Amino acid sequence: MDTLLQQSKVVIDRPKGTAHPRYPNVRYPADYGYLAGTASMDSDGIDLWRGSAGNERIGAVICTVDLMKRDSEIKLLIGCTKEETERIYTFHNETEYMKGLLIQR
Repeated sequence: MDTLLQQSKVVIDRPKGTAHPRYPNVRYPADYGYLAGTASMDSDGIDLWRGSAGNERIGAVICTVDLMKRDSEIKLLIGCTKEETERIYTFHNETEYMKGLLIQR
């Protein structure tokens, strides 16, 4: 994952505090985006969360299951503080339709 991060451009398409495109009452707790030039389960780039720690270190990965879409994905946590990591983990476990498992480095 470190190699993919080094070799890919980080694209933030959903800044912290913005609304989810399909669920306007859901707000992103940190910057959310993807690694350009990579592919994930949904054929888009590998998803990521970027925190405010000011580094490009992958500190954790969240493995998610979305029961509405009936898929699973990974989300990289890059430069996230402990508090941001906890908020992102909670974000992925707030509803009955999505669950996430946090794997810390």
